[in-house]
Amino acid sequence: MSALRWSVRTLDRALDGETVYRELLAAEPVAYWLDGSLTDRLPRRVSVLGTSIGVDVITRDVADGDVFAELNELLASHSAQPPAELAGLFCGGYVGYFGYELKALTGGQDVYRAPTPDALWIWANRFVVIDHDNDRTYLVALGGGPGGDGGDWLDRAEAAAAAWWMGWVDAPAIARLDLEAHLEQDRTTYLAGIARVLAELEAGETYEVNLTNRVRLPAVPDPFEFFRWQRSANPAPYAAFLRYGDLAIASSSPERFLTVDADGWAECRPIKGTAPRDPDPVQDQLAAKALAEDDKTRAENLMIVDLIRNDLGRVSEPGTVNVPQLMQVESYRTVHQLVTTVRGRLRDGVTAVDAVRACFPPGSMTGAPKIRTMQIIDELESSARGVYSGALGYLTVDGRADLSVVIRTAVLTPDATVIGAGGAIVLDSDPVAEYDEMVLKATAAVGGKAGGHG
Repeated sequence: MSALRWSVRTLDRALDGETVYRELLAAEPVAYWLDGSLTDRLPRRVSVLGTSIGVDVITRDVADGDVFAELNELLASHSAQPPAELAGLFCGGYVGYFGYELKALTGGQDVYRAPTPDALWIWANRFVVIDHDNDRTYLVALGGGPGGDGGDWLDRAEAAAAAWWMGWVDAPAIARLDLEAHLEQDRTTYLAGIARVLAELEAGETYEVNLTNRVRLPAVPDPFEFFRWQRSANPAPYAAFLRYGDLAIASSSPERFLTVDADGWAECRPIKGTAPRDPDPVQDQLAAKALAEDDKTRAENLMIVDLIRNDLGRVSEPGTVNVPQLMQVESYRTVHQLVTTVRGRLRDGVTAVDAVRACFPPGSMTGAPKIRTMQIIDELESSARGVYSGALGYLTVDGRADLSVVIRTAVLTPDATVIGAGGAIVLDSDPVAEYDEMVLKATAAVGGKAGGHG
């Protein structure tokens, strides 16, 4: 086990995330920005930006072996107690994603190959933690691995902290395209898929299927500028920008997949049900009330809650799995959402990565029951989901985790910009309405108005 050493400098103000990225990280070969500044709904709003000095990055495909086991071993080898000022915050570890095709390691089948890695995890040994609620910033160098003691990097970070950058955000050209013309499955094909799902539902093969599609758009000149536009047009609790060489991920996800805290409590917060905000306060309240009372939405939500209770129950202490919040409306800047919280206390010896494995892929992106429904999805979708429908966030050296569901997300390469979108199909779904909702969700990822879940 390697001994980790923390060097921490504290600033008595919350820095601007965009300035930190531009001044400190834009020229790095690998960088990340987990942006928690765009919400008032999290219990503690924190942003994490950083890089990997020594460029220690894990990229794995399903064929390469069990990346969950590999990460467990790596985190165990670095296991350490962080300094007190970073308690409950990001203290170092891995930042990255698990792509949907890793379902082949968690009960699903290995069917499609994604052009992007099925897993990408960056060893975070140089990072900035912005505690927005307490108006404080921590500049951190983590030693004991690649990159030395970090003194020079901390000096650069402190110099970057003195800057302030603010500029106009322009809409990218792809935001003006007709997204329907770029769908992988056109309207006719997608509606035919919904018809087949309805047949499987009628036959009792499944209760709910999250059928997704992909929009394949031209590449953007500057992925970071695209992310700036996305976060200004569609602010979200789990906004994130991840860059590794020519691959970039820009996410405006509203949904928590899984958190694990220092006491071993795991929590999922699935979203099933979304309605747009209305500028008229009376109509806005009516929209929230209608969402909370919609039978179809509540049925979708309840099925996923039962699935997640089962997933968490496999790794939690008996009797600890509970639902402290059932189908509550949460209101964000652009949407109302129906959110449920499911919690469980992990058994002794169960790690955060073990909890991820037990719950992966996110049930809200498959449907229920999970295994059979994933088989149906494999038959109806025509390509790999890739990063989309997976989980993105961090795994820390002190055993914690915070991961979002990868929705409202663009995967950007020099060849293309790919956006996934979909929705839950149940027996009383209206196929045309489901198709329209799927298009709206894709639009949200390029800076349009947000649609429903997925």
